[in-house]
Amino acid sequence: MSRSASLVINLVLTMLDLNDKSLPEGDFRIVDLACKVENEYIGTPCGNLDQIMIYYAKQGMGTRFDPKTKEVTHVPLGLDAEHFRIAALDTGTTRHGLEKSTYAVRVKECQELVSLLQKSGYKVKSLGDIKEKATYNQIMAQFGSTHPELCKRLQYIYFAQERFNSMVHAWAEGDIETVGAIFRRDGIGLRDEYQISGPELETMVDVARTVPGVIGERMLGGGDKGAAGAILHPKAGEQLRDAVERGYKRSYPHLADKCAVHVVRVCKAIEVL
Repeated sequence: MSRSASLVINLVLTMLDLNDKSLPEGDFRIVDLACKVENEYIGTPCGNLDQIMIYYAKQGMGTRFDPKTKEVTHVPLGLDAEHFRIAALDTGTTRHGLEKSTYAVRVKECQELVSLLQKSGYKVKSLGDIKEKATYNQIMAQFGSTHPELCKRLQYIYFAQERFNSMVHAWAEGDIETVGAIFRRDGIGLRDEYQISGPELETMVDVARTVPGVIGERMLGGGDKGAAGAILHPKAGEQLRDAVERGYKRSYPHLADKCAVHVVRVCKAIEVL
């Protein structure tokens, strides 16, 4: 999860605690405050999903957020946390803030397409509002040849929403193989459709994909640089580290002392001790 979102949420909770103040447990204002710090003080054009996932996380549960209603619900994971691991694959690169990244460019592109659609009579406030297949096909036919790059962004977002619903179902059913496959397919979409990945990230992903027991992998965060992630079977951690040692470090010897593999188990999230 985002280091900055984790830090800011902890700062908000700490300030409340030090001043003997509190908000009701699960109060969404914690998320709003943390997001405002990043948007207005730091200038990062991020959304609020990282803050939500960090603040509302529960052990053994997946967290689902509805942006229209701001409702947060929890989806029981259909398998015990001992049956899988999550790996953070640090490429050793330096990633500057989102305000200086391709992510910021993609946000503007999405806003540009929304503006075009509104001028053409489509009643949308974001690309995420496009959920009907017929509407998607109509937009692609209308703008695909004149604005191909913007339509690639829509292509990713439209199918990512479908993948998300499938992944929620797979998690609830305990189908970790399908979860991994969807995770992998989403990474391909980020690379080819949203076009937000980077060479070091994709090398790390390619290396991870060769490891037996790794069931899904993709870039993480705002893209360009930073870390990738993988979902794997519990005993695949050492093989993954060995593959990164042999493959990634040979591809980027100048990053050999900076890259790292961190394999973790799902656990409970933030607590004030």
